[in-house]
Amino acid sequence: MKRRNVGILIFDEVEVLDFAGPFEVFGVTADINNDFFNVFTVAKTSNPVIARNGLSINPHFDFDSHPEIDVLIIPGGSITRKIITEEPEILTWVNKVHKSTEITASVCTGAMLLGKLNLLDNKRYTTHHDAFDFMENLVPTGFLMREERYVNSGNIYTSGGIAAGIDLSLHLVEKFHGEDILKKTILEMEYLPNDSNFNDWNI
Repeated sequence: MKRRNVGILIFDEVEVLDFAGPFEVFGVTADINNDFFNVFTVAKTSNPVIARNGLSINPHFDFDSHPEIDVLIIPGGSITRKIITEEPEILTWVNKVHKSTEITASVCTGAMLLGKLNLLDNKRYTTHHDAFDFMENLVPTGFLMREERYVNSGNIYTSGGIAAGIDLSLHLVEKFHGEDILKKTILEMEYLPNDSNFNDWNI
């Protein structure tokens, strides 16, 4: 079975659970299911990244050193509006990596990077509720799904804010490896997704 590389973008002021939630989901799945995923963080440079509220993270790779990425996770944070206007290197990297990914997924306001790159044009998407108005102006041809926890638009996925990234990541685990593997991961994490698809599980 294919072992997928999951690359998670990180940057200063990134929302912690936006990247740590997916990291945990894919990491736990790998730990208990024969190493299905290789999960790593990627930043513009190899210097420590200072996330929201001062958490310091040492990225596994920088933009020039990471392995091929099958699943790209783009988290959000209060800094994303600044990134799309003042960090062209990050946008260029996302656009380049997306061209060869199996799945590109945003969490929270990470959708702003996809919107700025015109990757959400004429597509359904969602984001953090505080960014709804901004995103509708940024992506006038897109279809904002305000009530959805996460949205699939081909090989691009988007999720709502912060904790919704966990539900999106669990959905991708099921997409790749099926319901039995998903249940094992959820039981190991002691987490019940906030998703109507799982309401009848009785976990």
